[in-house]
Amino acid sequence: MLELILVSTLNGVLYGMLLFLMASGLTLIFSMMGVLNFAHASFYMLGAFFGFQVSRYLGFWVGLVVAPVLVGGLGALVERYALRHVHRHGHVPELLFTFGLAYVIEEMVQIVWGKLPADYRVPALLDFPAFTIFATNYPAYKVFMLVTAVVIFAALSLALLRTRVGLVIQAALTHPDMVAMLGHNVPRVFMLVFGVGCGLAAVAGVIAGPALVTQANMAGLLGPILFVVVVVGGLGSLSGAFVASLLIGLLQTFAVAFDVSIGDVFGRFGVTGLPSPGVLRDVWTVTIAQVAPVLPYALLVLVLIVRPTGLLGTRET
Repeated sequence: MLELILVSTLNGVLYGMLLFLMASGLTLIFSMMGVLNFAHASFYMLGAFFGFQVSRYLGFWVGLVVAPVLVGGLGALVERYALRHVHRHGHVPELLFTFGLAYVIEEMVQIVWGKLPADYRVPALLDFPAFTIFATNYPAYKVFMLVTAVVIFAALSLALLRTRVGLVIQAALTHPDMVAMLGHNVPRVFMLVFGVGCGLAAVAGVIAGPALVTQANMAGLLGPILFVVVVVGGLGSLSGAFVASLLIGLLQTFAVAFDVSIGDVFGRFGVTGLPSPGVLRDVWTVTIAQVAPVLPYALLVLVLIVRPTGLLGTRET
């Protein structure tokens, strides 16, 4: 039991940090521009495939640097020549544009790399067990993923709260005209922030690609849970996204690990026997592992009822 708890905790924290790597870029974009980018998970997928392609010729470590730069540059171009013109028409056109962009990126990925999973492997330098918990070897690459996510969180927090650039970014959100009068190019700041946000998603893709499956539908697998993280943590709150990522990662991991049904729970209190055939009997035998994918969305509903701004958020819209 102790081994199960320790391994599940490590896996939950790791999964949560992967979610944060993706959510941090989306949170940065929303806090700066007020744009919920539905194509954000697609930039994560592009990061994985760009990293895979670069690693085939120059190695994983070069891909870890080059892929986020390429994807970030692509994101900046999207903001400059497309999203900026849609932004003036309101939030609905923005959502429709990013929603359509997600499908365009997915189709382009299928055309270039196909629908089959890519052979994206863990770099040889990190392909060994870092430590052993009881009888379970924990890979060094997972430790690398965890450390990278924590470093990015610390760097983003420091940049936004303690540097001149961060102050300009925060001021441009609430007082863009005043920031422009002080000599700053607000549209350029918006473009750079969107590019950095997409680059952060690409970092998550490059890192997660060898650990997970790199394929053309990977954006659709993690895209919905990404918005759960952002909303539960609080729209625009980087700390909230960090907390929500950990919470959801641990929630899903432990739910999968503890394969207990409702009937088993009641059985511990002396209530035995199955209900009569029907829906109630089916519910009685459903295990926590089976409903694990639904739990984050149930948490989302609960948080929206109790605290609509999210755990650490302050924005109402």
